[in-house]
Parts: sequence; C-alpha cells; structure tokens
Amino acid sequence: MSKRKAIHLPGVGHKAPIPNGARIGDLFFSSAINGKDPETGSYPQDAKDEIRVAFENMAALVRHAGGDLSGIGLVTVFLRDRRDRQLVDDCWLAMYPDPDDRPARHAMDARADGPMRVQLQVIAVLGGGDLN
Repeated sequence: MSKRKAIHLPGVGHKAPIPNGARIGDLFFSSAINGKDPETGSYPQDAKDEIRVAFENMAALVRHAGGDLSGIGLVTVFLRDRRDRQLVDDCWLAMYPDPDDRPARHAMDARADGPMRVQLQVIAVLGGGDLN
C-alpha cells in the first residue's frame, strides 16, 4: 500500500493528470496553486483579485489536506509580471501579520499560458509540528 495520498480540491483541479497535492505522513507538497475562482472556474480580471484568490486557494488546499496555515513552511510564488510583487506582499502581510510567524518564501519569474498571472507552491507539515 502506498504511503502517499493524492489530495484533490474540488473546483481547483488541473488539466494535467495530477492532484492538487500529495500527502506523505504529516508532510504536504502542493502542485501549482492558481488564482482561478473555484466557484466560477475563471480567473479574476484584476491582478489583485487573482493573487488574493490564489492565497485563498492555498489556505483551502492545506486545510483540505488536514493542516492549517501555521504548518506551511515554504511558499514559492511564480509571477508572470514582477511588478505584481507588491500585490503578493499585501496578501502575504494580511495572511501572516506577525513577522516572527511567517513561512519562508521565494518569488520567481514564470511564463504562463492564458490569463494566469500567479501560481503558488507550498510545503507544509500537517500534524502540528509544535515548536514549543
């Protein structure tokens, strides 16, 4: 029996035959997380809204896998346009206001097909991993 469990988040699937993420024990690894609205299946027209939805999808995916935002250790941000970095920072600070309680983060330039402006990728510990 496999130690890996594929995680599928309804409304936020991929065209490729891949899950939204994979859980192995208490570790979670996401595939690309986009800013597509799970209700409408389309990308918001505004970059700010698309980035906000991507972060909402990230939180929903980690919760669906059995964790929460406190277990995310690394977020990689892929941006079509580096000028959108401030919009990412705005969402980041809203989600993680405490400078001593934030995941590591790395932003990279990315080419994307279609209207997509941003993708996120996370590594998280789902079982709590209390540091105290």
